[in-house]
Amino acid sequence: MPAPRRDLHELNRLAWNEATRAHNSHKGDQARFFREGGSTLFPEELELLGPLEGKRLVHLQCNAGQDSLSLARLGARVTGVDISDEAIAFASELSRAAGIPADFVRADIYDWFDAAAAAGEQFDLAFSSYGAVCWLSDLSAWGRGIAGILAPGGAFVLVEFHPVVCMYDDELRLTWPYRDPEPVLGDGVGDYVAASREGLVPWGFEEGVTGFKNPHRGAEFAHGTADVITALIEAGLVLEVFREYEYANGCRFFSCAEMREGRRYYLPAGVPAIPQMYAVRARKPA
Repeated sequence: MPAPRRDLHELNRLAWNEATRAHNSHKGDQARFFREGGSTLFPEELELLGPLEGKRLVHLQCNAGQDSLSLARLGARVTGVDISDEAIAFASELSRAAGIPADFVRADIYDWFDAAAAAGEQFDLAFSSYGAVCWLSDLSAWGRGIAGILAPGGAFVLVEFHPVVCMYDDELRLTWPYRDPEPVLGDGVGDYVAASREGLVPWGFEEGVTGFKNPHRGAEFAHGTADVITALIEAGLVLEVFREYEYANGCRFFSCAEMREGRRYYLPAGVPAIPQMYAVRARKPA
């Protein structure tokens, strides 16, 4: 049975530490944005999550905590987990400065799954989104980990960029496989915030770091949608929702993409549409 590749996770931890600093350099006074009632969430995830008041929610691969705090503001009791030291330090400080309580844990999620299950922690909701699945080295262990920390009747919600969109480079040239059991070693996390600008920073993009080049390599994994869904089903969860979307929320993958209402990036007229996002909701039997 395959096991999580913690050696590759360590490469990614270093790369995300560097990238997180660059990403946040473009986002200005985020604490003020949250204090004034701002939210970084999109309608798709809110619909799938449902009412949040009083729910115990774990945000897996939470990055620097902006979505975590948006969920907490809606009444959820949020725990955010991420492998990046820089991201978790920033999230904790943003929580304090914004006055929105949430707990943040720096851990490889596979280690966190084991520790949380051993401690008997259970959650009503588990959530993950936007560029999370490609960093998972073992989907089977991931699915089992989610099932292990959900309370009976609890649900896992994933809103994610589609593996089809990841097959193409910025100029719509095929460069990646749809799925591949082997990791792909690349240049490390880039500055997608600079590429997406107001799509990811609607309160006011700032130039910040320019010409960012990550000094650390990264390891990504090409998982198809069937791989993701199968891992959840084999872990004992029941699939409730699977959707595909022809747009990407906030993130500009292609130089020709056009941002339309709702900060959604579409391919232009004359370019065949491809799925750019998908969503899954799976529930643990009561």
